[in-house]
Amino acid sequence: MNKENVTITVYGADQRCASCVNAPGSKETYEWLQAAIGRKYGNEEITYRYIDIFTAEEDEYIEKIMEDELFYPLVLVEGEIAGEGDPRLKSVYQHLEKHGLSAQEG
Repeated sequence: MNKENVTITVYGADQRCASCVNAPGSKETYEWLQAAIGRKYGNEEITYRYIDIFTAEEDEYIEKIMEDELFYPLVLVEGEIAGEGDPRLKSVYQHLEKHGLSAQEG
């Protein structure tokens, strides 16, 4: 049984994180996650959000990124941190499955 909808939020910026020089940019990570997750789980039950840390209204995650407590891109699944800086698919998948998603057949 799948949950009705799971939200994946990516916090990022056009400029790369200073400590993430060799990692993909935030937008590339956001698009890569959509493609990889869509192949494995489909997209019917997933909502994707991208938040630009320099233009969005500040919240607790933006504040932590600005204070160098967290790195961006920061990936949240249902408000829980699933990855930061250079997020790993395995961790994101584990969070999705924790929230009731299962891989598609075939």
